[in-house]
Amino acid sequence: MPQKRLDAPIHVTGATGYLGSELVRRSGATGDRVEIRDRAAVRALFERLRPEIVIHTAYRQGGEGAWETTVDGAANVAAAGAEVGARLVHLSTDIVFDGRKGSPYVEADEPCPVTDYGRAKAEAERRVLAAHPGALVVRTSLIVGGPGFPPSKHELVAHDPEMTFYADEIRCPIQVGDLANALLELARLDVGGVLHVAGADAVSRADLAKLVVGRPVRRGPAPPARPLDCSLDSSRSRAMLHTELRGVRAVFGS
Repeated sequence: MPQKRLDAPIHVTGATGYLGSELVRRSGATGDRVEIRDRAAVRALFERLRPEIVIHTAYRQGGEGAWETTVDGAANVAAAGAEVGARLVHLSTDIVFDGRKGSPYVEADEPCPVTDYGRAKAEAERRVLAAHPGALVVRTSLIVGGPGFPPSKHELVAHDPEMTFYADEIRCPIQVGDLANALLELARLDVGGVLHVAGADAVSRADLAKLVVGRPVRRGPAPPARPLDCSLDSSRSRAMLHTELRGVRAVFGS
């Protein structure tokens, strides 16, 4: 596949977030703050920076302005990236699916979200590919740090003894450094459309919490409105990456 040169200028949206900050640390990318809901502001920033690669990680999971940030913001970034000829990698999620398929999801499966966040991310995917047809939409799963890395929100909550963790919500957690390296590799490859990039192990939220704290945790069923088995088939991305997409058991040494 044709590759972008290794020193191609990169811009990361959401650069202060958990994944965004790791991408900046590993790549030296720019992460200038901009209100992504303001299309003119995004366009002006990209006109000034002229990035060759944009990795869009910014989103808002809930609360006021979540749809505008996650959906409209993604569309603004995609349109501005297309205008300056930038390569775009857009981060999406496994919960664009409802988890009722009964086997791992492949890229060709139609999104069928059951949460507001899942619906927003599914619409963001659609708008990104409409505004920037050459973009790469990367669906991933829960992001963790593991030993030697700052803990993610999923690891922090695992230490709460009052929490009940879902035993039937299955995900494929990925280590933040593995994901960052994979995204930086993919950003330089000539691949577009949708691609699944997740960890090798499909585990429940309860089993993930148990791995984090090293002891049993309180377990229970997910409520009816939650996605269930959202395991992703990442065989396509593994075939094109040098980066190993480790399973969460290997990350936590279990």
